[in-house]
Amino acid sequence: MNIKILKESDAKQYQELRLNGLKTNPEAFGSTYERESKFSLETVIDRIRPAVDKFVIGAFHESGLLVGIVALARESGIKTTHKANVYGVYISKEMRRTGIGKALLLELIRIAKDIEGLEQLNLSVVCDNEPAKELYKSVGFKTYGIEPNALKFMGQYYDEDLMVLQL
Repeated sequence: MNIKILKESDAKQYQELRLNGLKTNPEAFGSTYERESKFSLETVIDRIRPAVDKFVIGAFHESGLLVGIVALARESGIKTTHKANVYGVYISKEMRRTGIGKALLLELIRIAKDIEGLEQLNLSVVCDNEPAKELYKSVGFKTYGIEPNALKFMGQYYDEDLMVLQL
């Protein structure tokens, strides 16, 4: 398994995996397959282009196929730059329960600890997604609240656990 920060040349594989996630687990994301399937490759390239305070990490199978992703974006407000959000976590269905998710998160945390002034990571996860919540807890995230009706998809509401990790 090769884990690295994605670059522009990974955009096509990223888009394919992201769309797969939006189709497979639509309730887990704030976006939709219908919306993102219309994104141009240039839009995806802009989305994943790494910066000091924004990046996407990918896990590549030995075959070269991208099988897992996680993103980080730092807050930009003058009083919130000590925080960053973790989002877009997705592992292809056939690669779940293999340790890839944990490896991706540990790499993200390792990189985040080296970002000057960054003190905490926040994320949200649909309350009934127990495997994801267990994964986040296993790397040190703690639940600090629940947002009722955080997402609404096809007429159904989903509450989200709010989680934090102090770096």
